[in-house]
Amino acid sequence: MRYYAEPDRNPNFNLRDGYMDRFTKRDDSVKEKLDHILRWILANRSKLNSKGTTSSSCTLDVDFVTWRGHLTKLLTTPYETRDGWLLAVTRFRGTLYISEVETEAARRERENRTERHEEMMYWGYKFEQYTCADDVHSAPDPGGVVNTNEAFCTVVQTRLSDHRLLFSGEVDCRDKDPKSPAPPACYIELKTSAEICTPKQRSNFHRFKLLKWWAQSFLPGVPRVVAGFRDHNGVVVAVETFSVSNISHLIKKEHNCWKPTVCMNFCCDFLSFVKSVVTEDNPSVVHLFSYEPYRDVCYSIHRDSQYSFLPHWYVEEMTRTKDSDHQT
Repeated sequence: MRYYAEPDRNPNFNLRDGYMDRFTKRDDSVKEKLDHILRWILANRSKLNSKGTTSSSCTLDVDFVTWRGHLTKLLTTPYETRDGWLLAVTRFRGTLYISEVETEAARRERENRTERHEEMMYWGYKFEQYTCADDVHSAPDPGGVVNTNEAFCTVVQTRLSDHRLLFSGEVDCRDKDPKSPAPPACYIELKTSAEICTPKQRSNFHRFKLLKWWAQSFLPGVPRVVAGFRDHNGVVVAVETFSVSNISHLIKKEHNCWKPTVCMNFCCDFLSFVKSVVTEDNPSVVHLFSYEPYRDVCYSIHRDSQYSFLPHWYVEEMTRTKDSDHQT
């Protein structure tokens, strides 16, 4: 876990630095599904077992296991006018597992990115390098290699209405103040965005960027987003801190803007819909839920298909654990 080193308000960070010669890029064509979370569950399942494990069909005391990013997609769906999504769902031992499937449109976009787009994706990681230190007493090292294969992920167990959630998400850094509160209240999300020069740009920032930032940070309880505003050439000209709890107040003056309650209600309703639809407890059965802007969510059912995503090692270990519980 890295520590946040607060920069000047106008730091002039060059986000293009190192892109050509100090960048180790993760292969984003490799889809890891839920594997990292599942390994964490196997290593920590004593913390998760329900008190009534021996008499219950629910091995874990949660309704849903997923990535934070998938829940972010659900929260922002009511205001999504451009991109659709595909979410695969499997019920196993009473818990519903949700894993994203890449849409054809997303695959085409990934395979046809321009060099400019690729570089701009790097800028966000570079901003992290300028503002994060390896420990409390050190300073950031912007001369090092940016490696997008490395990340610190937090695992969160929480509730959304009557849905018990277990999800994991990447955390950029934490407050270095020794008096800072315990996680997640000490976590900080780092973002970059184009500098705002006109009222129209500010309105778009409120409508689109702040929606995504709020949705990403709200569920795991990350309280602050630090944004580096950059010019067209990738130079950070200003840094601003946003309190996640205050974002809904920032957008109130915008006409017909997004509402947090609409986002949360849609997410809750979708999870309730999934609970009612996915009733067969079988790791080889996948319900594939599909959303396209301006259309209703629909689903299809697949058995022993390419969409199956719970690995054999996880199913076998969880089944073995369950069987041994029954025998003791």
